[in-house]
Amino acid sequence: MELKKPHLVFIPYPAQGHINPMMQLAKLLHSRGFFITFVNTDFAHKRQSESRGLDSLDCLDGFRFETISDDKPPSAGEVIQDAQAFCKSVQENCVEPLRDLLRKLHGTSDRPGVTCIIWDRYMTFTLQIAQELEIPEVMFCPTAACTFMAIAHYSELIRRGFAPLKDESYMSNGYLDTTIDWIPGMKEIRLRDLPSFIRTTDPDDFFLNYAVNAAKIALKASAIIFNTFDDLEHEVLHAIQSMFFPRMYTIGPLLLQSRLLPDNELKSVKSSMWKEEENCLKWLDSHEASSIIYVNFGSITVITEQQLMEFAWGIANSNHPFLWVIRPDLVTGGHKNLPQDLMDEIEGRGMLVTWCPQEEVLAHPSIDVFLTHCGWNSTLESISFGVPMLCWPFFADQHTNCRYACNEWGVGMEIDNNLKREEIRVLIEEVMTGEKGKEMRKRAMKWKKSAEIAIEEGGSSHTNLELLIHDLLRPRDI
Repeated sequence: MELKKPHLVFIPYPAQGHINPMMQLAKLLHSRGFFITFVNTDFAHKRQSESRGLDSLDCLDGFRFETISDDKPPSAGEVIQDAQAFCKSVQENCVEPLRDLLRKLHGTSDRPGVTCIIWDRYMTFTLQIAQELEIPEVMFCPTAACTFMAIAHYSELIRRGFAPLKDESYMSNGYLDTTIDWIPGMKEIRLRDLPSFIRTTDPDDFFLNYAVNAAKIALKASAIIFNTFDDLEHEVLHAIQSMFFPRMYTIGPLLLQSRLLPDNELKSVKSSMWKEEENCLKWLDSHEASSIIYVNFGSITVITEQQLMEFAWGIANSNHPFLWVIRPDLVTGGHKNLPQDLMDEIEGRGMLVTWCPQEEVLAHPSIDVFLTHCGWNSTLESISFGVPMLCWPFFADQHTNCRYACNEWGVGMEIDNNLKREEIRVLIEEVMTGEKGKEMRKRAMKWKKSAEIAIEEGGSSHTNLELLIHDLLRPRDI
C-alpha cells in the first residue's frame, strides 16, 4: 500500500543547475519504490510549468510536487539577473513556508509520513527545520567535490588574510595567482581557481559571508550526496570523507544514471525553466559527425553587448557550423539582436535558439566542442559524452571547474577573460583541428568511459547508489 512507502522530500535551491540533478536523483529513487515529494518555490514552479505548457504536475503515481512561497523580488521578473537579491529573497522568505509544509507533509493522511529530507546545501535553513521536526536528513551537493572542499576552507582563507582582497588592484596585479598549498586534496590550486566569492574587497560582502555560513551549516549535515564519481575527484573526495563525512555517497553522473531508467511518464517530465527548442536536434541530424560547435553559457551567466559581439565574430570567423543558445536575459539590459552583417555571415551554418535540451545535444554525434561557462552540470554532461570544452568561467564554482577541466582532467582550454574575437577563433581551430584538440578528445573519451564504468553494476557510483538506497530505507541510522 502506498501509505507504507518510505517518503523522501526533495528541497532544491530554485535555480536550473540545482533543480536538474535533484530531479534526476528523485526519479531514480522513485523507480526504486520511494514516495517522492519535490518542493519548488513559486518562482521555479511557475517557470517550469510554463516552459512545458502544463497546468499541473501532480499527475504521477507516487511523485508529487509542492510549492512554497518565495516572495521573489520584483527585479527578478521572469529571469534572475540580480543573483544577490534573489538569494536574499529565498533565505528570508522561504523559511516559514517550508516549515509549515514539512509539518503538513509529516502529518498528512493522503501520503506516507516523511522518512527523510534531501536538501540542497544552499537551502541552509532546511537543516534546522529538519532537526526541529526530528526528521532524518541528507544533504545534496549540487557542485563538484573540489568546490565543496574549497568553500569549506573559506573561513581559513579569511583567517590567514587571503580574503577579502586588500584593494581593487589585487584583482589584476598577479595576487590571484598565489598558490594555496594547504587545502587537502587540492594540489597547486591558485586563488583565482577558487570559487569567485573571495574576489571582493568588502568584508561584509553578501556572497562571501553567505558561502562561509553555508559551509559551516553543511558540515553539520548527517551525510552528503555528491553528483560526481570516484575516479574523477578521488583525491579531494578522500579528503572530504576523512575530514568531514563518514557517510558520503558519490553517485554521479546522475544524468547517465537517469538515462538507464525505463521509459515511462515520469522519465519524460523535464525540469527546464525555459521552453526547449527541440527542432535544433533535427538541424544537428543534417550535419556530419564531430563538425558542430555548441555554445551555451548556462542559466545565470550575464554578458555585456561587447562580449556578445566578440564571441559572435570569433565563432563566425572560425567558419565552422555552430549551435548557440542565447537566452533572452543573457545580455546585460535585455535581449540584443545580432547585427545584420553578422547574420549574413553565418547564414546557413549557424543556428540560434533561446534554450535547448542540452543533454540530447551533447550526446549528438555531430557535436565536436562545447563552448561553456563551466557550470558543474554542463562540465559533467560534457565529460559524460566525451566532448572537449572551451571554457569561459563567469561566476561562483565555474572558475574551479574550469581549472580542473583544463589542468587536471585535460579536457578543456580556457578563454582569457579579456575577451578577443581572434583568440576565440584561434582556440576553436586548435580544439577542432589542432594537435591539442586531438589530445583533449582522447582524454575526453577516456573520462566518458570512466563515467560509464562508474554507473555499471559493480562500479563505484552504482555501488554507492545502492548503499544510499539501503540507508534511506533505514534513515534513523544515518
